[in-house]
Amino acid sequence: MQDAPLPAAATPQDPRFLERYIWLSIATAVATVTIKAVAAWLTNSVGLWSDAMESTVNLVAALVALWALRLAAKPADFNHDFGHGKAEYMSAAVEGSLIFVAAAVIIWGAVVRLFNPVPLEQLGLGLALSMLATLLNLGTGLLLLRAGRRHRSITLEADGRHLLTDVWTSVGVLVAIGLVALTHWQVLDPVIALVVGANILLTGYRLVRRSVVGLLDAALPDEEVAIVSAVLADVCDDPGVEITELKTRESGRQRFVYATLSVPGSWTVKRSHDVADEVENAVSAALPDTTTFVHIEPGAG
Repeated sequence: MQDAPLPAAATPQDPRFLERYIWLSIATAVATVTIKAVAAWLTNSVGLWSDAMESTVNLVAALVALWALRLAAKPADFNHDFGHGKAEYMSAAVEGSLIFVAAAVIIWGAVVRLFNPVPLEQLGLGLALSMLATLLNLGTGLLLLRAGRRHRSITLEADGRHLLTDVWTSVGVLVAIGLVALTHWQVLDPVIALVVGANILLTGYRLVRRSVVGLLDAALPDEEVAIVSAVLADVCDDPGVEITELKTRESGRQRFVYATLSVPGSWTVKRSHDVADEVENAVSAALPDTTTFVHIEPGAG
């Protein structure tokens, strides 16, 4: 009796590979939420509470990102002919919306504290804990951002940007709390919380805007369209072949190219079909995860 084969190792093209980054994000979010909540409880700082609130959003967003990656990786089925790639845009939209909610809570708490200042306590320990959480977010955020760009995953990129935004938030809070410790100006605590709220509102807007653009079938970036055009020009070097139309769109990690070629009317169906196959293979080699549709029209000759 033969042993069962071992499962193949996950590759960059395998959805399981990208999920590893999300699990790292989830673990980081759990750690930072816990650390920042303890720091906020020790110091009674609304700035640190706002920082912990944003990290809580990071945790929820990472869970949504995991769902989106798994859904986007599903192949085309009977009622999703082009796959499920747009699920990644939904993840970015949810994350942006969650940021809006967190910002509203932060701003409300800051306004209340602004008119009712409270002295802060144990600032040294609170600052040390917050610094530790910030370093965790910085390392994970940079890793996710690089992975998102390398593997063309808006989900990983959005999660990475959110973590890096959290880093800037934490730096601002740390500076403000440090100034409070030095100057005893308690008003700096709610002021920095207001700045934090405004900053993450901008981040949320950018994420929602990008997801909406993607859901509206935006064309591929200019540099990728240029690659496709160069590939088509190279393949269709026959004087009788003309590229009459080129359209592109992206759906998460998936790319779609629609090309119309005019070929001599005297060509056989097989010869025209061979050119179409050559175009599809060349585009796929130049831009992985691309589905190419070629329409052949008869021309003169």
